Amino acid sequence: MKTRTATFPLRLPVSLKAALETISERDGTSMNQFLVIAAAEKISAMQTEEFFANRKKNADRKAFLRILNRKGGEPPRREDSID
Repeated sequence: MKTRTATFPLRLPVSLKAALETISERDGTSMNQFLVIAAAEKISAMQTEEFFANRKKNADRKAFLRILNRKGGEPPRREDSID
């Protein structure tokens, strides 16, 4: 299935375009592909932040601390313990 695309004219400062050319070439991608990936990463980061902010609104801190501080069944492995 082919992905639908849309064109978008983009104005960049000359210095940013030069850096984009250098970095995308070093990355082995086109400038367009580099920008698509960068935009996707930024959108993903913002959506993730929003997701956890919404989860935090429903959090019960007392229940969290109660669970965190309860006695467990197995002690931590030696390599996991904090000395």
